[in-house]
Amino acid sequence: MSDIDMLAAMGITGFGKKPKQRQLDPNRFEKNKRGDTSTLASSSSANKKEEDGQPSYTALSASKPKLEEQGSDSEDIGPVPSNTSGQVDNTEDEPEFDASGDDLDQPQFPISHELIMKDHTKVVSALTMDPSGARVLSGSHDYDCKLWDFGGMDWRCKPFKTWEPAGSYYVHDVKFSNDGQQFLVISGTTQAKMYDREGEELATYIKGDPYIRDMKNTSGHVAELTSCAWHPRDSQTFITSSVDSTIRIWDVEDKRKQKTVIVVKSKERGARTKVSACGYSLDGALIGGACMDGALHMWQTKSNFVRPSMTIEGAHTKGSETGSLVFSVDGRTVLTRGGDDTVKLWDLRSFKKPLVTRTGLATLYPHTNAIFSPDNKYVVTGTGATSKGGRGHLLFINKDTLETVKDLEVDSTPVKVFWHSKINQILTGLSNGQICVLYSPDTSVNGAKLLLNKGPPRKATIEDMSDAVAAPTIITPHALPMFRDSELGRSTKRKRDKERMDPRKSHRPELPVTGPGRGGRVGASATQHVVQNLVRDTTRDEDPREALLKLAATADENPVWTAAWRANQPKPVFAPAEGEEEGEKET
Repeated sequence: MSDIDMLAAMGITGFGKKPKQRQLDPNRFEKNKRGDTSTLASSSSANKKEEDGQPSYTALSASKPKLEEQGSDSEDIGPVPSNTSGQVDNTEDEPEFDASGDDLDQPQFPISHELIMKDHTKVVSALTMDPSGARVLSGSHDYDCKLWDFGGMDWRCKPFKTWEPAGSYYVHDVKFSNDGQQFLVISGTTQAKMYDREGEELATYIKGDPYIRDMKNTSGHVAELTSCAWHPRDSQTFITSSVDSTIRIWDVEDKRKQKTVIVVKSKERGARTKVSACGYSLDGALIGGACMDGALHMWQTKSNFVRPSMTIEGAHTKGSETGSLVFSVDGRTVLTRGGDDTVKLWDLRSFKKPLVTRTGLATLYPHTNAIFSPDNKYVVTGTGATSKGGRGHLLFINKDTLETVKDLEVDSTPVKVFWHSKINQILTGLSNGQICVLYSPDTSVNGAKLLLNKGPPRKATIEDMSDAVAAPTIITPHALPMFRDSELGRSTKRKRDKERMDPRKSHRPELPVTGPGRGGRVGASATQHVVQNLVRDTTRDEDPREALLKLAATADENPVWTAAWRANQPKPVFAPAEGEEEGEKET
């Protein structure tokens, strides 16, 4: 018999009080479930299903095993691949679906539930997450950056840090480093700023001299920044793009000067153009840049950057601002979201014309981006509302054909989209200042689910209430310990002995020093005080007016300076008063 069995037979099952385990509500995710606001538009057959009243999308079955309960931290990312064979494996690890259902052919995106984080007052223009999926970093046109922590937030969904990185300048881009320990903030100024994970500023990179014409000779940007990107394999290197027609490669440790300058030259008159987006390929071999003149450039990182390795003129409409430039996982294709209401897919092996083009995507904000899904099968982007105050649309598009697979309605225009592969949740920054977190209770891990796993908030107690609401406590001065008399019948001998041991309380005052000084104190003899009091200056104690009036009589009797006036000074003749003149006339 083991020791545990023996203790159980004796009736001893444990020591101390057993902690009370909180029971979570199994239906806690239902309150965040989205309504049936999405439409399916992958093909004409899907549209026919909607007309017949068949459901276009159903949420995942609740019987599917939950990843967070298994403690899994796997890298299963993206939508669940569709079963092309039409057969289902009846294993314990896979959920069982009805083979006759129409939803088998449809991808399952983590969009069945949503969590709204509202703290910005204007459009969310920058949005990202750290690699672990624990923290969200957002920037807005209200000049603020905010840090959110899923593990530390409560049901109010408020950020734990808010600050203005550059005063009254819009925040254009934010990016976490690959290790998640620091992030970049790109605003409308000429200087990029780096912060640590807690939001404390680490460095402000130098700005260049605006009076130098050659951009290669300046130590930093001389015009407004537009975007940034970290090197995918080197956490000490990042790039920034700017309106000054350059892309600059920086070393994290050197904030006084960039490592390399890529000067983008335009075929237009003036040979300058604004670089609106930049990015690294996943292997770090290519740097891409999209410009305002419509051109799309690619540079080899091993080259001298004198001229681009690949260039497409007129990739987007001239004068439109390209919102994003993203490389695919395989490194063969590039996705661009243009300000000309298009999304284009480019093949780097045949960099002449786009593979596929999708038009008609309303772009209300220049920073609107498009991203690949983690499994590289879909493209996600937002389209603007057709009317002021209308609802926007989040589109899930097939990568190969750029046809809409899923159309999801949101409260306002989606601007920034971020799909985190590790927790399988989609973040969307909206034009009304909200951040919408889309997730699925079955396929998503942690993230927004952590808030609901904490259970409902506890009821407020009297300790939680403020002093103004709670009953006030009346304290009389003599009730404090320092004024309280000693208790009757209690001896104070021990207290006196304790105070005698205290060197501060038992210190004898220093006596006056007699004789020569010692110990840094100036000595004084017995007669010194007498001599000082013999001759005392009393001018301070006298009234100056009285002191002057004492000499007035002497000055009249014996004037020193005005004695000559007595002999030659004429006698004053005064005019008679009016009363005297009338009396003389009457007489």
